[in-house]
Amino acid sequence: MRGKFGDGEEKPDSDLHERLHAMETKVRRMREIRNSFNDQARVSADKRNSVQSQYKEHKEKIDLLLAEVKVIRSEIKLFKEKRNAIQSQLRDLITQIKGRRTEHGEKRSATAEYAQLKQEVDALEKKFETSSVGIKKEKEMVENIKRFSRRLEELEPEVVKFELVSVDLSDLDSAIKTLKAEADSAHKSMIEAVGRANAKSPEVDEVFAHRDFLKSEGDRFHIEFLEFREKANEIHSKIDELMIDVNKAKGELNMAKAERKSWMVDHNKAIAKVMKTGAQSEEVAESLTKQLLETGSLTFGGLSSEDLLSSGSSSKSSKKKNMRRINMNASRKR
Repeated sequence: MRGKFGDGEEKPDSDLHERLHAMETKVRRMREIRNSFNDQARVSADKRNSVQSQYKEHKEKIDLLLAEVKVIRSEIKLFKEKRNAIQSQLRDLITQIKGRRTEHGEKRSATAEYAQLKQEVDALEKKFETSSVGIKKEKEMVENIKRFSRRLEELEPEVVKFELVSVDLSDLDSAIKTLKAEADSAHKSMIEAVGRANAKSPEVDEVFAHRDFLKSEGDRFHIEFLEFREKANEIHSKIDELMIDVNKAKGELNMAKAERKSWMVDHNKAIAKVMKTGAQSEEVAESLTKQLLETGSLTFGGLSSEDLLSSGSSSKSSKKKNMRRINMNASRKR
């Protein structure tokens, strides 16, 4: 696995270098894509959180509006019950005027029974005060007054509950007119309250529609957030898988580099050893020292020390002669 390097030379592990470069480039692109997905996920999360915050604020507005509508509906119910109670009292009075009696076992309204008993008690008290009927009859009248009074006390809370109109039962025609007017007034109040409740309906519909919109938007942004996060996680998993190959290739290159460095070090040591001179060689130095101790003289390249000394003397004599010739030639030229 070699490629061209320099002028005609080859660079070792060029294919591995190229493959590593391609993988690292791919990792960088994948990281950019992953980061883009994460950024989009953060944007969706921010939008979702903003919508959810609006949803909470809007829910408080809905609660206030519903509480207001609930109060109006309570008014409607109260006016309706009051109207119905007065109308029941009115029917009982009309029945008395027409001379019809309540059938045996039929339950009458509290107001009708209360009005009738009150009328009877008033009549008995008046008769007891103004006429003489004998001891036996008086005793019977007192017992009836007590019994009717106890029943009036039982009925009074229910009658007061609906704020029923007190009428003079001695003048039934006037009482009927009064009760009709009060029933109509309660009915009008009920209709007015119904109108207020109906006026709130569009506002109620609007706030609920906006609530549904906010919920839908919050869900939509949350789904987007999950989708972007899932895509980012998928890319990240692929990056982790690719990084295994990247680290493996780097390890191979480092091993090859270390191997070449080791080879070069050994090679340089071998060359240095071969290229050493005698003066640099410890072995040569030891051999010469041994020769000198044993023979008293040294031999360099087939020449003894005496030959070297003789050669040195001849060389010096020759140099002196040459110097004389040069000096004589120089004097002649002058």
